[in-house]
Amino acid sequence: MTFVRVARHAGLPVVIALIVGAIVLSVTGYDAFNVYGSLTTEAFGSASRINATLAAATPLLFTGIAAAFAYRAGVFTVGVEGSFVLGGLTAAVLGANMGGLPPALAITIPLLGAAVAGTLVALIPAILRAFWAVDEVVTTLMFNFIVIGLAGWSVQAFFQQRGQANSATAYVSDSAVLPALAPPGQVNWALVIGLALLIGYAVWMRYSTLGFEFRAVGSAPRFSIAQGLRVRNVLLLALLGAGLIGGLGGGTHALGIVGRYSAGFSASFGFTGIAIALLARFNPIGILVGAILFGALNSAGATVQLFINLPVQLIDILEGTVMVLAVATFIVPAWWKRRATRSRGGKA
Repeated sequence: MTFVRVARHAGLPVVIALIVGAIVLSVTGYDAFNVYGSLTTEAFGSASRINATLAAATPLLFTGIAAAFAYRAGVFTVGVEGSFVLGGLTAAVLGANMGGLPPALAITIPLLGAAVAGTLVALIPAILRAFWAVDEVVTTLMFNFIVIGLAGWSVQAFFQQRGQANSATAYVSDSAVLPALAPPGQVNWALVIGLALLIGYAVWMRYSTLGFEFRAVGSAPRFSIAQGLRVRNVLLLALLGAGLIGGLGGGTHALGIVGRYSAGFSASFGFTGIAIALLARFNPIGILVGAILFGALNSAGATVQLFINLPVQLIDILEGTVMVLAVATFIVPAWWKRRATRSRGGKA
């Protein structure tokens, strides 16, 4: 799917979300044009604001790629959030114990640990889906609650930093911190890792044999089975790969932005990544644009409300509307097509 077609599909949810937001603003006595202008200025109006937007977009880039990776195979995982959280906790705990090691090792070891942790989160849902056809939406959603609960408990029981009122680990050692790209801004080498991953995803999707198998299984699973494709392996790899990418995203967030793991580590990055992947129709450029769009809303919304007393709920309304419409524009046409096919078959 070309980027032009992606933009056409994604444009409608964004436009409708802006209209809904404008209605809410008008009802509550705000000038929608003024608010949207302020949001745009705060997101992209200066080098420092662009830096903040890219920093906010970075974790969304990882979760968007993770979701798209699974969805290419027709696997609708919602478990990237859990992988992101456990990956972040793992990287934070390992990173806090990397003092004395050279930066190359002090960064690589926690990130590898984060990737492994994220993969483990997806392991049981992947096995259940591939071998027993258990619905991955239910299992991955439930595992989110389990993983987030276990992460919070383990911090309080084993990893809590003394003297901290909230549930938080120790800060990672200086050698484990991902270097900033444009100090003193927050954007760091996590963005470079995310972009490299996006390029790898694009090459895999377009040119690799496995990418072809993912597309075939995602579009026609029964035909793929009849043609002898490795459907079970594809389903396993789709879920495990999404978990790995999500865990790596959590690791880079811990080492690059937060510096540790604490309660509320993920601002629903995994769920936002679902909307980004669906809006982009799995297109790599679309994923990048979607991550920047949501990153701009998060970054600008936090500052605009300070200047014009903007209700913070507006950003939630905009993001929620885009998410709902992204899912609707992806699922409803497929449902309608299946319904029409069954109707024709019945008449025949």
